Amino acid sequence: MERPKHIHLIAISGVGMAALAGLLKKAGYAVAGSDTGVFPPMSTLLERAEISCKVGFDASHISPETDCVIIGNAVSRDNTEVVETIRRGIPYYSFPEALKRFFLHEKKPLVVAGTHGKTTTTSLLSFVLHFAGLDPGVMVGGIMKNFNTNHLLGKGDYFALEGDEYNTAFFDKGPKFLHYSPYHAILTSLELDHTDIYPNLSALTEAFKQFVRLLPKEGRLIASDDASVLEVAKEAACPIITYGFQPESDWRAGDVCSIGEFTYFDLYHRHEEIGTVKSPMIGKHNIKNTLAVIALTHHLGVPIETILKGIGQFQGVARRQDIVGEVNDIIVMDDFAHHPTAIAETMSALRLRYPKRRIWAVFEPRSASSRRNVFQKDFVTAFSGADCTILTNIFAPEKLSEELRLNPTQVIADLTALGHIGFLIPTADEIVAFLLGRLLPGDLVCIMSSGGFGGIYTKLVAGLKEKGTL
Repeated sequence: MERPKHIHLIAISGVGMAALAGLLKKAGYAVAGSDTGVFPPMSTLLERAEISCKVGFDASHISPETDCVIIGNAVSRDNTEVVETIRRGIPYYSFPEALKRFFLHEKKPLVVAGTHGKTTTTSLLSFVLHFAGLDPGVMVGGIMKNFNTNHLLGKGDYFALEGDEYNTAFFDKGPKFLHYSPYHAILTSLELDHTDIYPNLSALTEAFKQFVRLLPKEGRLIASDDASVLEVAKEAACPIITYGFQPESDWRAGDVCSIGEFTYFDLYHRHEEIGTVKSPMIGKHNIKNTLAVIALTHHLGVPIETILKGIGQFQGVARRQDIVGEVNDIIVMDDFAHHPTAIAETMSALRLRYPKRRIWAVFEPRSASSRRNVFQKDFVTAFSGADCTILTNIFAPEKLSEELRLNPTQVIADLTALGHIGFLIPTADEIVAFLLGRLLPGDLVCIMSSGGFGGIYTKLVAGLKEKGTL
């Protein structure tokens, strides 16, 4: 098709779709969209970009001048705007197809894939490339604090983006990352997730094997030294650069410590000590994410001194171990963790950074996988690292049959049977009231959800401030 002028995005307020909308607007297209609910931070991003967003779905939202439609994977074939698009014969794309067509075809895509760490790793990679003056294009699944956005148009040769293994659209059930033509890639981790579309680990592993086979011979695969990742890496036709804590890894971290607001570790490249890394991020998982970025940017020719300076100035990503308030020496933290492994890593990281604080873990089972009982026992292990755990009821239970649902009551019962402190509290407002009656100076509350969780973060901070003035 010829270059379109007026593009409409159906389900525009998803983090990826909103980033794409912003990129399109900056590239000179007339952009509009619609969604059932538009909330911060994506609503703020769209407003700042002056992108019109209609609430709800209706055929009339597809304006007469629309000559291209992008369809998010959150909508189905019978969506009224999809039906209207097809009726009028308007060309349409999935989100990853559009990203490739409009932004990746003239770039060298740097794709970050893996079960965990994609957003943080892509954000850090983007900032280091920007800090080095390489002006990358960027699309990431979170708000990068250094840029206060989730996308950058960029004029440089590289485009850094997350490679999501979730399905593409109702008309394309393959994983998104198969559309991105990776030139170089990072593979952070691989374990069972998205159990609503992958029945077992073998099916998920095969998707990742398809992804690494896309890498050209002149590319590089930056692979974690996890056994599951290294097995998939064998499928790549290009050279592999490994990273992690294993002695044989090409890039390795040693002598980790936490001092004040920073994590420090010694950096080794093929057994040679290179220097000391100073990072504002916490936890061993973030050390590995940092090593991945070092490995790739070093391969791209960025001087190691520049890389280390960039890492030290990275401000992080919203909703990733994000301190949203501190009142009377009580820290309230927002985190996106929803997989048991991510939760366990977060608890371990908090122990390292805040060894003297009492840690409260507050969790909403909201993602497709966390609402299923496939991780029933794993959640018990994951929350064992907290001093006190609060679970709420699973989000939208009616969308799952009872035999498939996670049982939060049983998770709490199993935790308490092991000697841990746990509570099941049904709603966000009830959790806030419960915490306000029990929190003490020196406590840390880590609230974890893949969604808005009823505004619990702001409500708790507001409640603590009000309590402090009484």
